[in-house]
Amino acid sequence: MSDTTPTLPVFMEPFDLYLFGKGEHWDLYRILGAHPDTRDGVSGYRFAVWAPNAKEVCLATEENDWRWGELPLYPVGSSGVWAAFVPGIRKGNLYKFGIKQANGNIVYKTDPMALFAELRPGTAAVAWDLENYTWNDGDWMRKRAELGPPLAEPMSIYEVHAGSWRRRHGGGHPYLSFNELCDSLIPYARDMGFTHLEFLPLAEHPLDLSWGYQTGHYYAPSSRFGTPEELKHFVDRCHQEGLGVILDWVPAHFPKDEWGLGRFDGTALYEHQDPRLGEHPDWGTYIFNYGRNEVKNFLLANALYWLKEFHIDGLRIDAVASMLYLDYSRKEGEWVPNAFGGKENIAAISLLRELNTVVHGQFPGAVTIAEESTAWPGVSKPIYAGGLGFTFKWNMGWMHDTLDYMQADPVYRSYKHNTLTFSMLYAFSENFVLPLSHDEVVHGKGTLLSKMPGDIWQKQANLRALFTYMWAHPGKKLLFMGNEFGQWNEWDQDKELDWVLLDFATHRGIRSLVRDLNWFTRANPAMYRHDFDWSGFEWMDFADHASSVYSFTRKSEGYAPVLWVFNFTPVVRPDYCIPCPFGGTWCEVLNSDSEHYGGSNVGNYGTREAEAREKGHCLRLTLPPLAGMAFMPRP
Repeated sequence: MSDTTPTLPVFMEPFDLYLFGKGEHWDLYRILGAHPDTRDGVSGYRFAVWAPNAKEVCLATEENDWRWGELPLYPVGSSGVWAAFVPGIRKGNLYKFGIKQANGNIVYKTDPMALFAELRPGTAAVAWDLENYTWNDGDWMRKRAELGPPLAEPMSIYEVHAGSWRRRHGGGHPYLSFNELCDSLIPYARDMGFTHLEFLPLAEHPLDLSWGYQTGHYYAPSSRFGTPEELKHFVDRCHQEGLGVILDWVPAHFPKDEWGLGRFDGTALYEHQDPRLGEHPDWGTYIFNYGRNEVKNFLLANALYWLKEFHIDGLRIDAVASMLYLDYSRKEGEWVPNAFGGKENIAAISLLRELNTVVHGQFPGAVTIAEESTAWPGVSKPIYAGGLGFTFKWNMGWMHDTLDYMQADPVYRSYKHNTLTFSMLYAFSENFVLPLSHDEVVHGKGTLLSKMPGDIWQKQANLRALFTYMWAHPGKKLLFMGNEFGQWNEWDQDKELDWVLLDFATHRGIRSLVRDLNWFTRANPAMYRHDFDWSGFEWMDFADHASSVYSFTRKSEGYAPVLWVFNFTPVVRPDYCIPCPFGGTWCEVLNSDSEHYGGSNVGNYGTREAEAREKGHCLRLTLPPLAGMAFMPRP
């Protein structure tokens, strides 16, 4: 690039600017940001950035030693956009925008629409392009669109932090690349029977400790793991292997880093000026101004960007509750009521509804999943019915109650019996995902295995019973990495999982159980076709508090039912009468106490004949300790 070569003004279509001003330009990332271009046979890049209150804007690059003013951008009418064609810029060049703010201060900001960014601790954007990959997942994408969201299909999600699932050893860059994850993570998840991978945020972020939730570059896949096209290749391989890919997406807040979105042109551009609206007290971050059209467009176009350009199958939206409530985590006097005097964030509600409308409209079969921890009504109900329009909602109540029950010593579980049955009072009020996520195995909470009471054998038996109950319960499933084999140590983002535990038969047994639960669910439509309505569930007996025994049936018309029986005490219960739907021979098809899973191998050894009673039928069973069993009628 020559220092004497002038930059050139850029013509931008008025209709593009009109849509941006309305907040409805779904391909905004193709208009703003940096894109390869050619003028009069000279190649370079076209740059555009929204900075309506800036006095001047220029491009600063590695090649010109980040000097101010040599490569000016020009205002595009009264749109607030500054743009220029810069000859000589090549793919891979580092750049930032130099912005002279209204007070005369000059700051260097990264490109909000950067398609790639340098590896931390660097914060510069990297000139890149969009047309860099040829997809081979046409069959998957067509089938996804034809079937729609997997409401009546099996869905078991393996939640992964890409930087700590496995790591390189021997020094150097510790992270596995997207290409290396193709050859390790994909076959592992596929063998385990998971239907989807869900990644903690993969957008570029400067702080490893944030796990990606302090997003720095919303449009740039993290350079920790490779290039944007390598992420595309990873998703492509997942689809070819029958795995969906879900990304965590963070529209609830963004960090205050000087080089980022905060006070971008010297004013509160992406955030609110008033800290009661614009700053998050828990995380020390800014909150997006959802009521500003251009900010709304930035976020909505970003969500669509991952679905369109990377063929992502769904977005899990982080911290939805913090978006919905103006008084979230605030004391009296620290928040501003809405126009009607309430605490609901009307602009955020509108954004979320528009997000779900646009995603489901443009990408049939893609899913949106809300991490919403309150009792907000209708999170996964249609917008026309007054809901927010998400495909699914995390069932945080089920998670808290179930872990509360399972952490209790079995001698006290009879007093907590209703804690486990309570979830069925609201199980079909939303389209629920049952999450045992990363949040439950960090910050001193212990791992799932270490939470369990008793000696080592009882802890492992309790964990197997927990997983069996989770898979038997209505709702889609999500399990954080490491839980599937009984990780002892809390998750540490700076270390890989304790794979050495698989040298022990009991930990291999826990993993085998999770694998079998996944494949058993996929093989039996009664286990997934009616996850969200009462027609797929029937209690057999939930009243035996003293014995801590539960039984219920999962069913679907035209398919064989599955009878589930749980004994949450370490006591073997012989000759226990369990009601069953009808007579005939019932086969024990899964038992978490099997020696194959590390159990004591107490069970019913094949089949039991249902006995007729005055009302219905029952099976006389031997109930193994701290275990769950599944029975199906003999074909």
